[in-house]
Amino acid sequence: MIASLHARIERFLWESGPSASPLQRLLLMPARFVYAVGRDLAEGQLTLRAMSLVYTTLLSIVPLLAFSFSVLKGFGAHRQLQPLLYEFLAPLGERGAELTDQVIAFVENVRGDVLGSIGLALLIFTVVSMVQKIEDTFNYIWQVQKSRSLARRFSDYLSVILVGPVLMVAAMGMLAAVNSSAMMQAVVEVQPFGALLGVLSQLAPFVLVVLVFAFIYAFVPNTRVRIGPAMVGAALAGVGWTLGGSLFAQLIVGSTRYAAIYSSFAIAITTLIWLYLSWLILLIGAQVAFYVQHPERLHRGRGQLELSIAQAESAALGLMQRVGCAFRRGEPVDFTMLAEWVGYPARSLEDVTTRLEAGGLLVSTEDECFVPGRDPQTIPLAEILAAVRGADPAGGSPPIAGVLREVRAAESERLAGRSLADLVKTTGGDEDPSVAGDGHPPDQQ
Repeated sequence: MIASLHARIERFLWESGPSASPLQRLLLMPARFVYAVGRDLAEGQLTLRAMSLVYTTLLSIVPLLAFSFSVLKGFGAHRQLQPLLYEFLAPLGERGAELTDQVIAFVENVRGDVLGSIGLALLIFTVVSMVQKIEDTFNYIWQVQKSRSLARRFSDYLSVILVGPVLMVAAMGMLAAVNSSAMMQAVVEVQPFGALLGVLSQLAPFVLVVLVFAFIYAFVPNTRVRIGPAMVGAALAGVGWTLGGSLFAQLIVGSTRYAAIYSSFAIAITTLIWLYLSWLILLIGAQVAFYVQHPERLHRGRGQLELSIAQAESAALGLMQRVGCAFRRGEPVDFTMLAEWVGYPARSLEDVTTRLEAGGLLVSTEDECFVPGRDPQTIPLAEILAAVRGADPAGGSPPIAGVLREVRAAESERLAGRSLADLVKTTGGDEDPSVAGDGHPPDQQ
């Protein structure tokens, strides 16, 4: 019965054609998103990674706040950390205020002159490791195989950790200054502007949460995330986080039975549950942002798109052509750009780029961009195909081996004298980059 119901849902979502009613077509896309996200949750990876991030958060929250505390202390704004932390722990009720005071007390006791160089290095390592764990989770959602290099981790992570708290506190200070200005007070007394400003002031925390979530979605994954999908995912995650906090405060924290069962452990248990729900909501928003940017993956989800031999050869030629064109123009090209240009999912292209790099035809630079492994004029097209195809099997009967030798010989004769430079010169790299290497991207649905 369950299998039959699942098959009917699949047919309705993915095989509904022009015969569907206008109402069905209107509801079809939201239903696909709900189905795709529900399928990903049922697989268990999102919940498992949310649990892992809870453990990482417990280990890193004090070092992270201490790092931010020391930066804000230089600007005289370190006390602004306390209301931000309290806002996050507000669903815990009175225990949230108690936990906030304890964490801030721990942070204030962290002194750089006592830690020493080794202790400071361990503190920085803990903070960077936490962000790296978060990046790995978002890379999984965005189906990105390669993480940032070690140099980029420290430069990107530390810049955000140092600048992020300062910008947040500055934004809050500017908002408070505007609200307390004489001109704003005069506007508040005039209706209906006063009521409108009151509504906007109540929405300000929600807008701040959405902007923070959108920044996380756009910055953390090691791929190019458009601002539109990031904002859509952030808006849904912001709504979920706000409603989830209210329900959590009423159902869990406000339950006297819950406190009676766990006694003095209640604050620890409720904190763990709220951290888990917060991370899960954030990851669900990231999954929505991924599907908004890649709607063709709604049906397949994380199902691996296996490239056929012909598709792998076409992708290899397309990749080398694009890298050669970009190299000739002096423009950087990374893995994400190549995946978009060639028209195949990034996960399916990783094996192709690995084989090309192993053959010395493709080189990844320190800033994770690709350049030809040598002069394009010295890269025969037959060598590109041979690299991605791999070695011929050692076994097999003599007649089969003879047929393969004849095919390879005919291919080499046909492509004799033709190199990557000829392919780059012929195309010029001016065609539409959204077209796949063979002109026909595979059906990813």
